[in-house]
Amino acid sequence: MPKDKVFNSYLHLHFIVFVWGFTAVLGALITLEALPLVWYRMLFASLFILVYMWFRKLPYKLPLKTILVLLFAGLVIALHWYTFFKAIKVSNVSVTLACLSTGAFFASILEPIFFKRKVIGYEVLFGLVVIAGLYLIFKVEGHYVEGILLALTSAFLSASFSIINGKFAQVYDPTIISFYELVGGVLFFSIFLLIGGSFNAEFFKLSWNDLIWLFVLSSFCTAYAFIASVGVMKYLSPYTVMLTINLEPIYGIILALVVFGEKEQMNSQFYIGALIILSTVILNGVLKNKVKQVEV
Repeated sequence: MPKDKVFNSYLHLHFIVFVWGFTAVLGALITLEALPLVWYRMLFASLFILVYMWFRKLPYKLPLKTILVLLFAGLVIALHWYTFFKAIKVSNVSVTLACLSTGAFFASILEPIFFKRKVIGYEVLFGLVVIAGLYLIFKVEGHYVEGILLALTSAFLSASFSIINGKFAQVYDPTIISFYELVGGVLFFSIFLLIGGSFNAEFFKLSWNDLIWLFVLSSFCTAYAFIASVGVMKYLSPYTVMLTINLEPIYGIILALVVFGEKEQMNSQFYIGALIILSTVILNGVLKNKVKQVEV
C-alpha cells in the first residue's frame, strides 16, 4: 500500500473529524429550534446524497424488510441529533460535547446485549471512571443539568444507532444506508410536525444566515463528511479511524472557545472531568486494538 496515500488519508481523516467538531458550533449559530434544525439538516443532506448517488449511478434497491429497518434507524439518528442540538441550545457546546464522549461507554454496555458476547472486565472499570468524570462535570456545571441529561441521552442514542448500523454496513453500501436513514428521519419528524400543526408559513421562513449555515451543515458536515469518511477507510485501519474520531469533542470545544469566547469558558474541574472521559475512551480503543492483535 503506497505510504503517501496512507499519510494523505490520515490527514484527510483529521480534517473530516475537525469538520464534525464544527457541527456543534453550527448548531449554536443557527437560530432555529432543535426540531426544525434536524428536519432541515436531514432533508438537505438526503437530497445531496441522492444527487451523489445519481452521479455515481449507485443502485438504490434493497429488500423491503431492510429498508423498513433502515427507516427506523433514521428515527434513532434523528432523535440523537435532536437531543444533541437541544442540549447545545439549553447549555453550550463544551458541555454537550464532553457528555457526548460517553457514547463509547454506552456502546460497551449495549454490545454484550445485542451481540451476545461476554462482558469485558476493563470496560466495566472504564465505565466507572467515565461516571467519575461525569460527576465532576455535574458538580461544577450543575446549572446545565438539562443540557447534560440531553447530551447523555444523545450519546446513548448514538451508541444504539452505531450498533444497528454495525450489521448492515457489512452487507450494503454505506452511502445507500445513509440515504435511507436520512429519509427515515425526515419522514418520522414530518409526521410528528404534521400532527403538531407545526408545518405552517412560519416554519418555512428561514433567514439568509440560517439558510447558509444549514447548507454548510447538511452538505459539508453531513453528506461530504460521511462519504469521505468511508473513502479513507480504504487505506486506514478501523482502529485508526475510531481513535481519531474520538478527537471530535476536543476539536469542537476548541472551536467553540474560538467562536464564542467567554460563553464557552468553564471551570477547571469541568476540563478535568472532560479529560478523564476522553482519555478513558481513547485508552479503551488502545486496549481493544491490542486484544485484537493478540487474537490474530
